[in-house]
Amino acid sequence: MSNKIVHVPAETGQAYCGPGDLYIFLVTGEESGGSYFTMETRVPPGGGPPPHIHHHEEEQFYILEGEVTLQAGEQTIHASVGDFVHVPRGTVHAFRNEGKIPARMLVTYSPAGIEKLFERVFPRADDRTSPPPPPSDELLSRFSALEAEYGLETVWPDRSSSSQQTAE
Repeated sequence: MSNKIVHVPAETGQAYCGPGDLYIFLVTGEESGGSYFTMETRVPPGGGPPPHIHHHEEEQFYILEGEVTLQAGEQTIHASVGDFVHVPRGTVHAFRNEGKIPARMLVTYSPAGIEKLFERVFPRADDRTSPPPPPSDELLSRFSALEAEYGLETVWPDRSSSSQQTAE
C-alpha cells in the first residue's frame, strides 16, 4: 500500500447502504497506506447502528450537519455541527439520529481495514438522494458472519451489561 494524494470531487466517492445509513468512501486504507479510512456518513432521522465494539481501530466522528446522540462506554454525548468525538478501540458505542432532519458526519477509522467489511456486506448505493432501505435479514446475516474477521463485535440488546463492560 502506498500513501498518496487523493482528491474526491463532491458526490463521487463510492457509496454503500449500511444498516439504515449511507456511507460514502473518501479515503480508503489502500490510498492512505493503511493509516486510516475516512467516509462521509449520512444518517436519516431514526438511523444509526446498534451498539458495537471495534477491536482493531479507533473511531472519530466530526458532525457536519444535524445532530446525533453517541453512546460511548458510559457516556451519552449529544453532538451537533462542529462537534468532534473520539472513541478508543475496545469501547462499546453507537450513534443515533434522534432529530427530525438528516445528519451528516465525517467518520474516520485508524488504522484502516474496516472498509473491506463494508464493501463485502453492504449494497452499493447509486441513488444518494433517497433514504437507505432498512436492513434486510439477509444483509444482517451476511454482516454477522463476517464481523469477527474484521475485529467488530455487535452488542445486541439481549446481551448482559456485564459482557459490555468486560469488552471496554
